[in-house]
Formats: sequence, structure tokens, C-alpha cells
Amino acid sequence: MSVSKLSILKKISPVALAVSSTLASGYAVASDLNQTPDTRDEMEVIVVTSDFRGIELEKMPSSITVIDQQQIEDEGAQHFEDILNSIANFNWSGGSSRPKYFQIRGVGEQEEYQGAPNSSVGYIIDDIDMSGLGMISSMYDLQQVEVLRGPQGTRYGANALAGLIYLKSNDPTDVFEHGAEVSVGDDALTTFSGFSSGPLTDSGKLLYRVSLQQHKQNGYQDNLYLGRDDTNARDEFTGRAKLRWYATDDLEIDLTLLHADFDNGYDAWTLDNNGFDTLTDAPGVDKQRTSGSSLKFTYTGSDAFDLVSLTSYASSQTHHNYDGDWANPDYWAGLDCGGEPCQYDYTWDKRGERNTVSQEFRLSSTEAGRIFAGSTDWLLGVYGMRLSEDNNTVEDYNGWLDTLTAEYEAKNTAIFGQLDSDLGAGYGLSFGLRLESRDSNYSDSAGDKFNPDETMWGGHIALSKTLSDSHESYMRVARGYKAGGFNMSLPVELSDKKEYDTEILYNYEIGLKSIWLDGDINTNFSVFYMDRQDQQVSASQQNPNEPQKFILYTENAGSSSNYGAELDGTWYATDNLKLYASLGWLETEYGDYSYQDKYGGTVDLSGRELAHSPKFTYSAGATYRTDSGWFANLTTSGKSEFYYSDSNESTSEAYTIFNARMGYETELWSAYLWGRNLFDEKYGTRGFYFGNEPDQDWADKQYIRYGDPRQLGLTFSIKFI
Repeated sequence: MSVSKLSILKKISPVALAVSSTLASGYAVASDLNQTPDTRDEMEVIVVTSDFRGIELEKMPSSITVIDQQQIEDEGAQHFEDILNSIANFNWSGGSSRPKYFQIRGVGEQEEYQGAPNSSVGYIIDDIDMSGLGMISSMYDLQQVEVLRGPQGTRYGANALAGLIYLKSNDPTDVFEHGAEVSVGDDALTTFSGFSSGPLTDSGKLLYRVSLQQHKQNGYQDNLYLGRDDTNARDEFTGRAKLRWYATDDLEIDLTLLHADFDNGYDAWTLDNNGFDTLTDAPGVDKQRTSGSSLKFTYTGSDAFDLVSLTSYASSQTHHNYDGDWANPDYWAGLDCGGEPCQYDYTWDKRGERNTVSQEFRLSSTEAGRIFAGSTDWLLGVYGMRLSEDNNTVEDYNGWLDTLTAEYEAKNTAIFGQLDSDLGAGYGLSFGLRLESRDSNYSDSAGDKFNPDETMWGGHIALSKTLSDSHESYMRVARGYKAGGFNMSLPVELSDKKEYDTEILYNYEIGLKSIWLDGDINTNFSVFYMDRQDQQVSASQQNPNEPQKFILYTENAGSSSNYGAELDGTWYATDNLKLYASLGWLETEYGDYSYQDKYGGTVDLSGRELAHSPKFTYSAGATYRTDSGWFANLTTSGKSEFYYSDSNESTSEAYTIFNARMGYETELWSAYLWGRNLFDEKYGTRGFYFGNEPDQDWADKQYIRYGDPRQLGLTFSIKFI
């Protein structure tokens, strides 16, 4: 039975010092020596729900991180942003109010200012595809978060070249349970959350679950020019509803409804890189309103096979706007530009609407339907998807408007299959294949038109071996693909870059999943090598004639290679103490690739590391519970330095951050004090290197956007059964 919580948040800066002191001393209070086995966090069997068959994590021949509900609640995570640093070889780029551009093992997007959506990292919430729109990722009432590394060509196709992020919320329950949570914190943070679940009929055949969350905070920035502290604010609502109907003994129907309204500000950049005191006169916004649903029919009435029908729909309206000069008319007028007061006023505004509908049918064998003398499970499926997106972009430079309206539509159809064989002597073989066709059409008001179509294929073959009751090993080869595309609004000198080819990625992986000390410790270890062919690279050039503008395009960079390893583990050290950690090592480099800078010079990146690909990612956590109800959780995570972009040499600095949460728990209510980024580490999440100051003759300079500073708060939760 899940234990959920509700969050109330108000500005608590007067008590910040007291909270900080309590956090620092909380572990002494929590160290109650009266321990009993009943208080121990039991090791649970974790099932990977994003897989076709829902296989146990230790049986999956692939590198996967699963963060379950208990860890999410122990760490007090409100948004996916709060847990992503605990995932090995995972990174994100902070060019938006919330993370939505991700990199797995060095592969992924860093932004999307124009063009057709074409994600390298899949992002799915309860079977609703939100790839490229992942900012609406509340952690409240989630069952687990799954991150699958490497190509997922058999299961998810073109949107999962680098891997997949899958968020699974809690299902309806056959008994009533309700909960509420309220949090208050620095930066005027307030969060209200609640859920309700149970049967709708006396027969217990119709169940429901509803969860709601409203999160607000000021966004850590002070706009000195406007005298406001909320120009970078977060105002985020998330609602989920689920119905489960046991229509017959053989038919289960699941309906999921999702609505999210993120009405956030975007005022994060400063000319002097101070990070938190802005000067903009027209602070930006970063909004996303999404309504989505998934409908799943599971029929188990045949002896030989099960039938699954999965329909999903999502409609999203987005609005991203920023003040591109990062200052105000008074500031620029006070500076000298060639003997005259500077005049620089630039805003960029993009509004979009995306609609996605998909349908999938799957037939999968039952135990009685296995083939080859009962040794092999089989699965066959068909898939269709239609995505349409309309965008309207407006640039305003010193009163001169430049507009672009664009329409895009893509249709994907696929067939796929998978065989999973028991070869005997502890050996297992999994083979999957997917054939996918993509037909797209693009047109815009500047006269660009494209209608590419292509057929792609991907899949995997994995050999697993049970070494003993405690150790499972595997070898896996996977082929992923990412559709080719086109570049719009290019100048004549770049006319040869109008289109680019499909990228192919081969992933070779060896892994070992182990249980030690009679189940007290479990570890997952993998090493991998990735061969990228016709790698797609996002390039940008500042326009020398219009310095406020950039020429953005994607091109193929030949081949490149990534290799590394991941290790994560959990140790139930005592009946009351749980320790967990992760470590990622990643080496990346371009093959033969060079590009032209804004002055026409050649920049050779051959052999250089890829952007947003830190060599090391690491995390560690400890959770302590006593039989008397005291609780404490401490986590740390960090990254080594990494390049901010594929178009320049600017780099981040390595960083480590610490979070803590402590409190008191009973069966019906809990109260916590918490702190995030306790030592107020200033760390970069996105960087640009270009000229944005006319008084400096548009000289190139590094600009950095920073992550959230220290925050302290209180949370109270209650449940009703």
C-alpha cells in the first residue's frame, strides 16, 4: 500500500537559520539505539514496467536505473530535476525553466529553438509520449522512474536512440487510501499535494486514483531593474486520474488522464555572470500546458497469447520567450558604442502547439503458447503515430520585427517482434527487431518546404547467463536510429546543409547484476561501447551582419565513439540503515568533424569530447529509520567538468551538492525539515560563448546559467485509510 504525502509552502526565511541548525544536528537525534528488525527497509522486487513483459530488474539484460517511490519520498523529490543527478551517465542542459533536454551516455539534445521535433532521448509518462516536452514531470504519487540506457530500437524506435526515461504513477487500489502533503520553504515556496484511491463499485471491478499537485516559488532571481523577485517564478499544476475496470475475467481496461499547466517565468541570464541579479526590462516566460490520455486494453482470454491495445493522445501548447539583450534600454544608453549611446533591445518569442496520437497492438505468448518445444516466448506488434506541430516565432530587434510561422507533420508506422528463449544451462537469448517508416512534411512562411520519407530499422540481441542464484550476467548488442531531417532559413553560403542523414548507433554492452551477503547488498554493473555513424550535430553561428541572431542547423559529423561504465548498488547495512550509490564513467570523442565559425575560419573538433558529457557522474545516499519513528536522509551527487556546446570550447566546473531531510514518522502523519544544496554550491547547467555586448564590439564571451541555490523548508504529510 503506497504512502503519499501533501506539501504546504510559504516563505520561511525567518526560520532558515533554525532549520539549518536542526538539519546539521538531526542525525544525533535520529540515532536511537533501540532497533528492531520490523523497522528495516525491506529489499523489494523491482519490475521494469517500460518493458514489453514487465521483467524483474535483475533479469533485464540491459543497463537500467530504477528509482522507486520510497527513494523519491525519502529524498523529498518534487520534480524530476530533484533526482536526475543520482542517475549515472545522465545529464541535462538548463536552457529552460525546467529540464527537458537530456543526454544519456553523451547522446541527446541541448536545445530546440527551431525545426521539427526529433528527440534522441524518449520521455514517456504513463504511456503518453512527451519526448522533447519533459518539463511537466512532477514526482508526486509516482510508483517509480526508469531510465533505460542505450538504444531502445525494438520497443520504442526512433525517439529512443540514446535511451528512454519512463515515469510510472501509482495505480488504483482495491481498498480506500487517501493522502495529503503540504510544504513551505525559502524563495516563497509553497506546494500543496493530495491523492485519493479506491473502489468505485461494491464489486471492486471499477477502481480509481486521482492525484493533484500545485507548486509555486519565486525562482531565486532578483530583477534589480524592475524591483521584482518573481520574474523567474515557477507556477506548476499537475493532475492525474486513473480508472481500472475489470470488465470481465479476461479483459482489463486502464484509462489514464493527465493535465499539466506550467506557467513559469524565464529570467535566468546575466551579462556579468553573477547568476541571480538580473537587469532585464522584458523578462521571459517558459510555459507548457499539456492534456493527455492513454487507454490500454489487456485481453487474457486465449490459452496461447495475450492481446494488448494501447492508445495515447497528447496536446501541448508551449510558449518560450526571453529578453535576448539581458538588460534594459537605460543600461545600454549609459554605455558608449562608437561615440554614441548604445541602443540594443532584443526579444525572442516562440509559441507552439503539438498534437500526438498513437496506436499500438501487441500479441504476446502465454506459457501455453511458447514455441520451440516450450522454450521460447514470442511477441508481435504494430504501431502507428501521427505528430503535428505548428510554431510561430517572432524576433524584435530595436523595433524591427522578424516573424516565421511553420507547420510540421510526421507519420510513423512500425512493425516489431521479439523472441525470448531459454537455452538451458542458465543461458537465455533475447532477439528483437523493429522496422519503422517515417513520412514527414514541413512548410513555413519563408518559403522552405521539405517532405522527406525514409525507412529505418533497429533492434537488439542479448545473451544472458545465470552464474549462480546471486549473479546474472549478460552481453547485449543494440542498434538504434534517429531519423534524418532538414534545416530551414539558411543563408546561401550554407545551402549545402539543407538536409542531413539518419544517424545510426550501435551499442555493445556487458553487464553483471549481483546479490551479496544473503540479499543485504545488490549491485548492477555494466561496461559499454557506442559506435555512432553519421552523428547528428547541432551547430550554430552568430550572424556577423546581425549579431543578435544565430544561424542554427544540424549536420552529420561522420562517426564518433563513446565508451564507459555504470555501477549502482544498495546496501541494507542494518535493520535501520540503507545506503545506496551510483557511479558513471564516460569517454566521448568526435570522429572527423569541423565547422566554420562566424568569420569563415575552420574549427576542427576531431577527437574532442562531446558537449554535456561529463567524464564522471556520481551520487550516494543514506536513509536511517528508528523503531521510535525518527527518520533521516542524506544524499550527495556531482559531476566532473564538461563542454557546454558543440560549437565552442567553453566548459563547466566540476561540482558536488548535498541534500538532507530529517523528521518524525508515524503510521498516519509525518513531519520533515529539509535542505537542498546545503552548502550553496554555484554550479553551471548551461553555457553559451558568443558576443552579446555591443559596447564591447560584440566580442565573444562565456555566459553561464546556474542551478538552484540553497533552499530550506518544512513538509507535513498525512494519510487516511
